[in-house]
Amino acid sequence: MKFQAEDNQAAYTVSAHGPGFVEINRVRFETGVCVASDAAPEPWGEQGFAALTEQDFARLAERAPELVIVGTGATQRFAPPALLRALIQRGIGFEVMNTAAACRTYNILVGEGRRALAALVVEAPGQA
Repeated sequence: MKFQAEDNQAAYTVSAHGPGFVEINRVRFETGVCVASDAAPEPWGEQGFAALTEQDFARLAERAPELVIVGTGATQRFAPPALLRALIQRGIGFEVMNTAAACRTYNILVGEGRRALAALVVEAPGQA
């Protein structure tokens, strides 16, 4: 799915997504990635949803966003509460949804000027 160009070209936003990829500011990622509007994308969750650890979520919490949007791949899955502990302890809000919904939600939040961070699991087609 392609998105319209953003008014704020300085912000990192999702420019497209589909089975097996996410594009951030027209740069394609075929493995997991996290992105905030004011920071360059970096690898996150590259081994898939089942391999996520407490340290993966602690890295997100260290960035001190207002809200974390977790994209869990093609389907919505819920992380065990122990994985989310770092976010909960710091009072950082989070939402868990499939990656396509997470991309859309992240762009809306960034467009509203919110300090959101998207942590996106990217799965190859047919992988789950």
